[in-house]
Amino acid sequence: MAGLTPDTPWPTEITLQQVTRVLDVVFSDGRQYHFPIEFLRVHSPSAEVRGHGPGQETLQTGKRQVGIQEIVPVGQYAIQLRFTDGHETGIYSWDYLLDLGRHQEEYWADYLNRMEAVGASRDSH
Repeated sequence: MAGLTPDTPWPTEITLQQVTRVLDVVFSDGRQYHFPIEFLRVHSPSAEVRGHGPGQETLQTGKRQVGIQEIVPVGQYAIQLRFTDGHETGIYSWDYLLDLGRHQEEYWADYLNRMEAVGASRDSH
């Protein structure tokens, strides 16, 4: 997900629910997404997670209890999430968040399948 297109909706509300570990995002076109923090962490757009090309992804394990320490605006197009496990290099553009919201069930199922395939755990060791 590169830059924004002129018609990309933008968030009108971003609310961090610390107790339930959910980031609620409401977009200007009325769409609302409820992102578990673990989901956002394991789908970070950072090179550390995604790699620098296809096949270079690093499976994120042990992130069930991760939280968000800080949400930092990045210009008018994105936010940077600073997680409690020290990860803070991903820039979540509005179009990336929209993509995550639209495909959340699919991406989550794929993640769980990859975890199961390698016998990894969502819990930290």
